[in-house]
Amino acid sequence: MDNRRVAIIVSSDSGYRGEREDLSGPEIKRIAEENGYEVVSAAILPDDKDMLSSAMAKIADENMADLILTTGGTGFSQRDCMPEATLAIAERLVPGIPEAMRAYSMQFTKRAMLSRSTAGIRKQTLIVNLPGSPKAVRECLDYIISELAHGLDILTGEAANCARK
Repeated sequence: MDNRRVAIIVSSDSGYRGEREDLSGPEIKRIAEENGYEVVSAAILPDDKDMLSSAMAKIADENMADLILTTGGTGFSQRDCMPEATLAIAERLVPGIPEAMRAYSMQFTKRAMLSRSTAGIRKQTLIVNLPGSPKAVRECLDYIISELAHGLDILTGEAANCARK
């Protein structure tokens, strides 16, 4: 499918309150659009598990987007809860995506091992947690985005299997 739809969710208390400019969400938007995705929504929400879960579930359940890319909330802070919010609504997990992002990011910083990012599927929507910094978003998303298209083709029935032509 040529025109995949993506929703962007930023998890940030200070961003939600307008106290800090979000730079990661716009970075996701830029990369997604450069790769042919239509950004159908972008939101900054507080680090609140229920709000984040509800927003992701609504997008998936109403088939608003094929892909939800999140940023923020994947660290060790007491308020960081994006992986838990994702796991609360995911029907199936996709561990290979965050494993690949962490392995790739380890080339640049050993702190990549501290990322708690996860990925999952709800209905026909893939959800991927990206790190919170614009630099890490750029590295990780540039690394995975080409393969996400094939996964989405399989998920939505556009392709029948994982064999390469």
